[in-house]
Amino acid sequence: MNVVVFPLRGVFAKHDGPRRRVLGTPSHAVFVAAGQPYRVSYPLALGDYCLTLRFSDAALERAACGDFASLVSTGALTPALLLRRAVLWRRLVAGHCDPLEAEELSAGLLEGALETVGRHVRRSCTGRRRVELVKEAIALHPEQRWTLASLGKLVHVSPHHLAHVFRSEVGLPLHRYLVRARLAKALDAVLDAASDLASVAAEAGFASHSHFTERFRALFGCAPAELRRASARSIAELRKILTADLLAAA
Repeated sequence: MNVVVFPLRGVFAKHDGPRRRVLGTPSHAVFVAAGQPYRVSYPLALGDYCLTLRFSDAALERAACGDFASLVSTGALTPALLLRRAVLWRRLVAGHCDPLEAEELSAGLLEGALETVGRHVRRSCTGRRRVELVKEAIALHPEQRWTLASLGKLVHVSPHHLAHVFRSEVGLPLHRYLVRARLAKALDAVLDAASDLASVAAEAGFASHSHFTERFRALFGCAPAELRRASARSIAELRKILTADLLAAA
């Protein structure tokens, strides 16, 4: 069957043809078409941890996704999709997700992932490779204190040029992309009641718990502690947060 992969931790690269490389990070979705050969590589051999959703041809037809084999997710997942992905994963792991709820959340993830396809103008192959290398560096070490100069040096272009090409390719300024990558990394730990939120903030690269909470609320529309409490109560509480987040999903 056709598969949409949502990485939760780690990084991998999918290779399905000569010079065709798609990076899987917690900020993106990766499409794998049924019957299409491919191989996977792992930068720095770190491995990955993913939510994998399988869709029938009929489901893809209803979603009007076109040629599934040619899809490449160029844009970063929206805050709403990051939240839905984390919630679905946590509820599946805990065994609290009934089939209808799982189907509903999965359909929403598919529709959202399809919206990230081809949303932004594709640049030259050279520019695309440089952007992919920057995304890979951020995905591997989102907690690092990156600067435009350090990322530009990594891919051998000026900071100004990198900022322009990255925004054109991904649809976000580099700083917003970095913050979103940090929060994507932290989401699963936020939903894990055993994790200390101050430690989660530090491990994700935020200067303080308050800074983490401020950025989290700005992106997702609620504080980390609020999301954790809602997750522990009921799906009705989570629906309020997920629905409200759609207003600021972009």
